[in-house]
Amino acid sequence: MTSKYRTVTLLAAAMMLAPPTVTATRAQTFSAGQKQEIEGIIKDYLLQHPEVMQDVMSELEKHQQAAEAEKHRAAVAENNATIFNSPHQVVLGNPQGKVTVVEFFDYNCGFCKRALPDMLTLLKTDPNLKFVLKEFPVLGEGSVEAARVAVAARMQDVTGKKYIEFHQKLLGGRGPADKAHALAVAKEVGFDMARLEKDMASDEVKKTIDENLKLADLIGVNGTPSYVVGDEVVVGAVGLDALKEKIAAQGK
Repeated sequence: MTSKYRTVTLLAAAMMLAPPTVTATRAQTFSAGQKQEIEGIIKDYLLQHPEVMQDVMSELEKHQQAAEAEKHRAAVAENNATIFNSPHQVVLGNPQGKVTVVEFFDYNCGFCKRALPDMLTLLKTDPNLKFVLKEFPVLGEGSVEAARVAVAARMQDVTGKKYIEFHQKLLGGRGPADKAHALAVAKEVGFDMARLEKDMASDEVKKTIDENLKLADLIGVNGTPSYVVGDEVVVGAVGLDALKEKIAAQGK
């Protein structure tokens, strides 16, 4: 690549990655003739070397990912109390744990089902872990009904010991999750069914689900499972090893 082409190509890449206002300002320093010549050189070069665009787009993607991560960190900081210490949530593991993992899940989410063993392994192997579960029913009415049963179950089990059994059976079971399925699991686990039916109609259930939906929107969670580890939002079933790495980083 000649010096002239290299300079123009780098200039083009910089202009693509720069904010619109900066790009517009820089463009004004060229005359109409110079601008036309530069555009021609850029076009000719990119047609001959399309791999350059791949490099530019890769760099652009890195910039966008960094900006999105920073946006998530700011949102987590702003909503820290609700994310980690809301009274409307399930707390498993060590309530005083050094590191907290928050999971947004849906009982009808196939990826949440696959991620269930990850949570169970972490709880079993890490005594310093606080694990928070937030119902995030986004996959239809059945998911909403199952979430309502789950919140009612949490209301009569402050220790979370019976809840975790309920959670495992419902999330790990076959077939779609809905009100009938969730109630059957609650009965099997041994919850007070009369109280549970009453609690399902309470303001607490509505407040819990509404809070989770609003919180997810505020911090940019739009799928399940999604996690918050420290100030980082992690979208998707990333696997046990990835979660361990993020937890270890927070524990340093």
